[in-house]
Amino acid sequence: MTALSEYQRLECPGLWRDAPTAQRREVIVSFGDATLVISDDKSARALAHWSLPAMIRRNPGKRPAIYAPSEEPGEELELSDDTMIAAIEKVHAIIESRRPHPGRLRGALLGGFGLLVAGLALFWLPGAMTRHAASVAPLAKRAEIGQQVLAELATLTGAPCASPAGTAALESLATRLAGPDRIVVLPNALTGARRLPGRITVIGRALVEDHDTPEVAAGHVIAAEPEGPEEDPLLKLLHWAGVGASFRLLTTGDLPADALRGYGAHLLAERPTRPGDDTLLAAFAAAGVSATPYAYALDPSGESVLALIEADPFKGAPAPQPVLEDAQWIALQAICEG
Repeated sequence: MTALSEYQRLECPGLWRDAPTAQRREVIVSFGDATLVISDDKSARALAHWSLPAMIRRNPGKRPAIYAPSEEPGEELELSDDTMIAAIEKVHAIIESRRPHPGRLRGALLGGFGLLVAGLALFWLPGAMTRHAASVAPLAKRAEIGQQVLAELATLTGAPCASPAGTAALESLATRLAGPDRIVVLPNALTGARRLPGRITVIGRALVEDHDTPEVAAGHVIAAEPEGPEEDPLLKLLHWAGVGASFRLLTTGDLPADALRGYGAHLLAERPTRPGDDTLLAAFAAAGVSATPYAYALDPSGESVLALIEADPFKGAPAPQPVLEDAQWIALQAICEG
């Protein structure tokens, strides 16, 4: 199914790149019910999921159309197929038509000082309610919501990878890093790591299969740790789900049945901000993990991550203990092969 009833299925070729300086590659673009799925044209492996409402067009009215998942510099998609472009533009037109018009706001302001005060209260209250709902949620409820988010993600990425030895290695990694209670490897679509409510961290398959040592995966897990209250994964989810979800969580202890619909696509499409170098270095030191492998995985040239390499707390010296034993790392690398 797609976001528009007139299309049961809609696909077309396109040109995609995952960074401003990357070379464009041929892909297959699929128009879904909430996302645009970008897949490798040969293997059909999903490379990216973009939220349809969040997409922007960088060259309105021109051909070929150039789209991006957000205003931030990064991925770009070039499309020439008129049907696909029309479908995307129709979705955006529908969304725009439902936005409030400035004239209505001006009319409301004529109500005087009392209505202005009420408007300010309504503006402040939802944020305060959302923050309060996140702060009072018990650990068991956070873990339950985190599991629901993981299930939503799995509908887009496939079921989490699992094998007896690989799962045991993930448990050892979580214990070794002393951050998340659980680490999960997802087989497709996810790059890097995301922190979910309930102290669950999900990582992409490439972090365990495409690198020689576990320090890279460990580094991404460390970098995904929340820096402060505003980075709380549950708070971020509630901001996305809206004030109604926060109110329901406060009053009934549960989220609405459809509150998480689309959140998996949102997590896959977002580009997490990397913590500052000082914060990261302190976290690597506390975890007893070298920052250099993680830094070179981010930038093989080392230029943009020089501070992480030069100030690596374990530069030239071994970490207090290995991230994983060799046998555990081998098992983890094969966790998605079963």
